Amino acid sequence: MNISKFIDHTNIKKNAAEEDIKKSCEEAREYGFRGLCVNPEWTKLAKEELADTATKIITLIDPPMGLSPREERLKKAKKAKEDGSDEIDVVMNVVDLKYERYNKILEDLKEITKIAPTKVIIGSGYLTDKEIEKASELVKECGAICVKTATEKDPLDYWELTEKARHLKIMKENAPGLLVKVAGQIRTLKDAVWMIESGADIVGTSSGVKIMEEITKLKLNNTLNRH
Repeated sequence: MNISKFIDHTNIKKNAAEEDIKKSCEEAREYGFRGLCVNPEWTKLAKEELADTATKIITLIDPPMGLSPREERLKKAKKAKEDGSDEIDVVMNVVDLKYERYNKILEDLKEITKIAPTKVIIGSGYLTDKEIEKASELVKECGAICVKTATEKDPLDYWELTEKARHLKIMKENAPGLLVKVAGQIRTLKDAVWMIESGADIVGTSSGVKIMEEITKLKLNNTLNRH
């Protein structure tokens, strides 16, 4: 299993400076991560830094609960595309989901998915199992490529990863054919492998380097043990 190809390396810190983003780009280049996820203001820089690599540039839009007006969300998505984003990770409006305003959600997301390949974050930590089922169905219907558990600010971060694993299964069952992405509190190699074995096609984490260093250490130990 090539773990790096599952990882969307993530730097969505509000206080990230240009040198921080460049460092994240260097890490993505070094380890060959699937993607690099950044806030909208850093999309252009990330694209320039990783233009000659296979790493996808991913722009995060409207965390943590998707509450911005539709016009603002669309504007950010279009700007992300112009700046070179390969994928958009956008948060579904969690309040609209709670109040069963499904048509409003679909109208919004269908417009965004026309702009660029879209992964929709449902905020599973805020939701009941039934709401996760419905959210996953809506993501499938809107034309997205992937349903995603959360941003790194999801309340589920403070629970056991067993809940995330369970949510992944629900999402997979209710959005057949779509990729499933997990994010939040995935900090070790053990965590990443667990989530992949639970059904995650993509792992979003700011601990990508730490995970890869763990793999290097394991390989080194195995080599030493053979001698």
